[in-house]
Amino acid sequence: MNIKGYFQESFTELVHKVTWPTWSELQNSAVLVMVAALIIALLVAAMDFIFSRAMEFIYSLLY
Repeated sequence: MNIKGYFQESFTELVHKVTWPTWSELQNSAVLVMVAALIIALLVAAMDFIFSRAMEFIYSLLY
């Protein structure tokens, strides 16, 4: 298969065979991703805070 045929088949597949999400589905997915990212960021921040306080406590015992 040559490069021209590859691009023609790719275009045909994208236009006729791929199911694209509706605008509302896209918005719902975007909101879900943002909420999940925020929750994960808060969890990482909490773990970082707890770990840094624990390390400060351990260092204060040693010095």
